[in-house]
Amino acid sequence: MRKMLTAVVSHVFSEVVQKPALRGVLASVNFSNDTTCEIKKCDLYRLEEGPPTSTVLTREEALKYYRSMQVIRRMEMKSDQMYKQKFIRGFCHLCDGQEACCVGLEAGINPTDHVITSYRAHGLCYTRGLSVKSILAELTGRRGGCAKGKGGSMHMYCKKFYGGNGIVGAQGQVAEAYNISALWKLPCVFICENNRYGMGTATERAAASTDYHKRGNFIPGLRVNGMDILCVREATKFAADHCRSGKGPILMELQTYRYHGHSMSDPGISYRTREEVQSMRSKSDPIMLLRERMINNNLSNIEELKEIDADVKKEVEEAAQFAITDPEPALEELAHHLYYRNPPFEVRGTNKWIKYKSIS
Repeated sequence: MRKMLTAVVSHVFSEVVQKPALRGVLASVNFSNDTTCEIKKCDLYRLEEGPPTSTVLTREEALKYYRSMQVIRRMEMKSDQMYKQKFIRGFCHLCDGQEACCVGLEAGINPTDHVITSYRAHGLCYTRGLSVKSILAELTGRRGGCAKGKGGSMHMYCKKFYGGNGIVGAQGQVAEAYNISALWKLPCVFICENNRYGMGTATERAAASTDYHKRGNFIPGLRVNGMDILCVREATKFAADHCRSGKGPILMELQTYRYHGHSMSDPGISYRTREEVQSMRSKSDPIMLLRERMINNNLSNIEELKEIDADVKKEVEEAAQFAITDPEPALEELAHHLYYRNPPFEVRGTNKWIKYKSIS
């Protein structure tokens, strides 16, 4: 009996010792420091030359991009689940499938640059510096959310990021913005994330010309493979350099694809087939493409990437738990933060007898 007990205890302790040893094994693997990758050439408009067709990807960059895209993917999957469980209410637009756009964009600009976006902004919120916890808590309307639970999916903000505006590419406003930015040579990069559908209508059915990178008329444009993070990164660097050099604005069309429907109220398969979605997942998934590039060029291996996946899963699960247990904002705070650095004033409620104090 004593021998059996000793054997069991020995087996348990050997398991405990062996499991964390994976990091030590990975550390001893002789990974490459970097690799040169060929990327798809961009279509150009009113430009003599465009972004490079090859770029260097370091191991450090690859691991960072991979983790960021996995966080966004799993965060959106968790948002889907929480919406169906009715922890999240109202409008909710998910960006799974489009992770290379937001991660590649951030990789090509500076932290001091300003980013303004429409909805489907959860990924951009994360790459701009918001934590998963603050994003999910905002979706559930809790005090720990990035907008203190008052913005939800379509209105999230952080330093130098102004996101989730409800109007997407309203024609008159876009035309006016193109015109004034070209007239004043403003350093502005306009980005069209073309995920092939405007709500439930395919672009080919809605537009006589789907060359969206040419819609600026007098503004130069690029059409970019938005499913490849390196294509997005290099195109963004090119566009940012164009603006910083005093040449004025530039327009980028990122050709991408969303796996979910337009919003959580849209099943996403009434205007496209399941086979189409599955084909994009199996052939053009941005995470899959980066994973294959990393493994094929010895920047990582399956074991290391699985470990990252496990860490990401844990982070998102903990954030989700916080998002459903954190308290909601108090009713008396309803009218707070309407203005920046404004003296306190009263705001009328649903009738003239109800008053809320607004504090900046």
